[in-house]
Amino acid sequence: MDEAGRNKLWDSYAKLKSPEIREKLILEYAPLVKLVAGRLSMYLGYNVEYDDLVSYGIFGLIDAIDKFDNMKAVKFETYASLRIRGAILDQIRKMDWIPRTIRQKQKKIDAVMKEIEASKGRAATDEEIARSLGISDDDYLSWQSQMKITNVVSLNEFMESGSEIPAEQTGQQRFDSPEEVMEKEELKKVLQQALELLTEKEKKVILLYYYEDLTLKEISNVLEVSESRISQLHTRALQKMKGKMGNYMGIFSI
Repeated sequence: MDEAGRNKLWDSYAKLKSPEIREKLILEYAPLVKLVAGRLSMYLGYNVEYDDLVSYGIFGLIDAIDKFDNMKAVKFETYASLRIRGAILDQIRKMDWIPRTIRQKQKKIDAVMKEIEASKGRAATDEEIARSLGISDDDYLSWQSQMKITNVVSLNEFMESGSEIPAEQTGQQRFDSPEEVMEKEELKKVLQQALELLTEKEKKVILLYYYEDLTLKEISNVLEVSESRISQLHTRALQKMKGKMGNYMGIFSI
């Protein structure tokens, strides 16, 4: 359906609020749920089923449709994406299925990474981390796969601290305040420093995924490695960047 068709559907729903039109809106925007769920699945790996994420997100889409005001200068896709993501993360929090052992492993990895970086003056390698933890390289790769689930925590924090709807273009020119200009410059500086911590492949995964909007499969084709390997590189990159990015990690939640 084109934009004009969607606008007509919204106008009809605003006037009639009929279940039939509501159902049409749900079907029209269902692909948005799959998009948001797919992005979140990058953080969760194999710890939760993609279909489950989609089912949680549908409730967010329905909530967004019921509460959206199409008279405001906000695109529905922007509004709904936040509602969908929020519904998924809320359900994950309620399930509380992050095992204590995984939380403990994450703390151990973070502590070891900081120790190595402090003593070496550079980012720790996988081999150094594994050796300091007293485990094999294969075991460390297994730990990394499990760690994806803990990234939900940082996503939750981002949602709770910054869930306002972004302003859309309304035809009026808007200038950044001095504070906003400074914040953007600071983000640019911190992001550049964080990227310097990564290997070339890790950096390519981050840039291709977040800046070029490539899928895991597309990135695996570009770099000529398996999707599981791309997923490992993504997890490792975020772990390295977390210490440097701090509160700015929220930009990777999309």
